[in-house]
Amino acid sequence: MMNHAKRGRPIEYDRDLTLQRAGDLFWSVGFAASSLDALSEVTEMTRPSLSGAFGDKEALYIATLERYRDTSVAAMTTILSAARPLRTELAEVYAKSTDAYLASDDAARGCLLIGTASVEAVHRPAVRQVLQQSLGAFNAILEQRLRKAIAQGELGAGADAAGLASVASAVMHSLAVRARAGEPRAALDLLSKAAIDLICGKDPADTIS
Repeated sequence: MMNHAKRGRPIEYDRDLTLQRAGDLFWSVGFAASSLDALSEVTEMTRPSLSGAFGDKEALYIATLERYRDTSVAAMTTILSAARPLRTELAEVYAKSTDAYLASDDAARGCLLIGTASVEAVHRPAVRQVLQQSLGAFNAILEQRLRKAIAQGELGAGADAAGLASVASAVMHSLAVRARAGEPRAALDLLSKAAIDLICGKDPADTIS
């Protein structure tokens, strides 16, 4: 005799919201200190539901890193459109990045990737791969914009787009670490301006007549 018992409906959840909530916990306390019980609480999903949706804790963590990277890449691509001067667009990238690094009800959290993935990457190859791919993606966006700046005459024809992109990206990482270390916004903004002057040349507006 066939069993006609109804199967339970799959638990419905908002994947993006779940990853945002889990990512906020990882971002605040790190991967190791984020217990499955705490992740279950912040995501409002049971541990079996989390496991069924994402796999183990590391898989969930990697999914939050990928979401963070994809969101950051989309934001940078929109800003670095070459519709405005390079200096203006770089200034906005640094300003918005600093906003994110400092945004927290408690101490500044810095960058999810730099602040947490760089720690886990040493012993977790999958995390290291995501970190490497993410840093490469940020560099690629910056390099593409710098190449446009060279082609449009904003930078000299001999400018090293790849090298300058690495510098621009490294400054973002430094801002993240310094924010997490407690440096004030004014100091971070000065670093951003110095980086822009290095890449684009001294701002004519700063020249004293």
